Amino acid sequence: MIVGLGTDIVEIVRIGQMIERHGELFLQRVYTEAEIQYCQTKRGAIEHYAGRWAAKEAVMKTLGTGFTKGVGWTDIEVANMKSGQPVINLTGGAGNVAKLLGIDEILITISHCKAYATATAIAMQHGLRRKDNA
Repeated sequence: MIVGLGTDIVEIVRIGQMIERHGELFLQRVYTEAEIQYCQTKRGAIEHYAGRWAAKEAVMKTLGTGFTKGVGWTDIEVANMKSGQPVINLTGGAGNVAKLLGIDEILITISHCKAYATATAIAMQHGLRRKDNA
């Protein structure tokens, strides 16, 4: 059962400007170490950072929290399967909210072009239980 849906779009240049302006401080505040390593190995690293930004925003929308209830940027990690398919790992506040909502999995798709990165997330509940909103 779908329990949440979120989508986001971001201008790639905006993320590039944030990285240029704030450097490592920005990267460490928003991305996990694994995400930073992944993006740095890619040609067009800025596009990959922007895609992950959009994915994190989309996931927050599925949780219905934004940055409240103790949910932080690095509580949401975008990893990749061997096939390249992105997957979401939740920890900390994001993991706690997902558990309260009965979310078992968050499906994610990420895309980018020259100017924009976008992501759509779908929060899934596989069991028959129903939880109140967190």
